[in-house]
Amino acid sequence: MENTERDNLESEFTRIVTEYKNTIYMVCYMFSKNNEEVQDLSQEVLINLWRSLPKFERKSSMKTWVWRVSLYTCISQERKSRLRKRLPLEIDIDLYNDVDSDTLQIKKLHERINRLGMFDRAIILLWLENMSYEEIGSVVGISEKNVSVRLHRIKEQLKTMK
Repeated sequence: MENTERDNLESEFTRIVTEYKNTIYMVCYMFSKNNEEVQDLSQEVLINLWRSLPKFERKSSMKTWVWRVSLYTCISQERKSRLRKRLPLEIDIDLYNDVDSDTLQIKKLHERINRLGMFDRAIILLWLENMSYEEIGSVVGISEKNVSVRLHRIKEQLKTMK
């Protein structure tokens, strides 16, 4: 790869990360259990975005592509982590111990969403990002009608969770 080509690629990558950093963070947050895991997942997403950028054919929007890479990275890492045994690290500091009512509601929603299957979790996250059914279907590979049906079922499931 020539220097100018690499410089252009680096510049585009920087622009993508700057523009979509909140999306990347949110997806990683919804697939994690703590801040360290969010950081690890974010790094994996960035690595996968960098590796796949030269192959991105622009058949979908940049937003759809970033979502797809982020979701598939998180899903893949979650599957891998199930196979590994973990030793929990115990510390006396609770970074998530906030009693603000908005924060508590967000935590409750986060807990409920995390109890969904990976595919349903991906769909509801995309919906919460105000993506159209067409965009959601494009990211996860199902029809708009199927998105509609699944979202209805997911919302009902979230309502009945305790």
